Amino acid sequence: MANAMIQDIFSGTPNLTTTERAVSVVLGLGIAAAAAQPRPNKWLSLAALVVGAGLAIRGATGHCAVKAVTHDA
Repeated sequence: MANAMIQDIFSGTPNLTTTERAVSVVLGLGIAAAAAQPRPNKWLSLAALVVGAGLAIRGATGHCAVKAVTHDA
């Protein structure tokens, strides 16, 4: 199951515009950097790190699985 999810994230035709990709990378890296700061709530920092990394990967690959599903329906 993990392999299928990884394939879905890193494969597929790019379906994001250049602007969407740039915004995703900038926001993702910004959120991930903010999560790296020491905070009392470790779970919130972990959640921010996961979300930031996801946005950065989305922008770097140019493929958004959520957008692909919603536009195919």
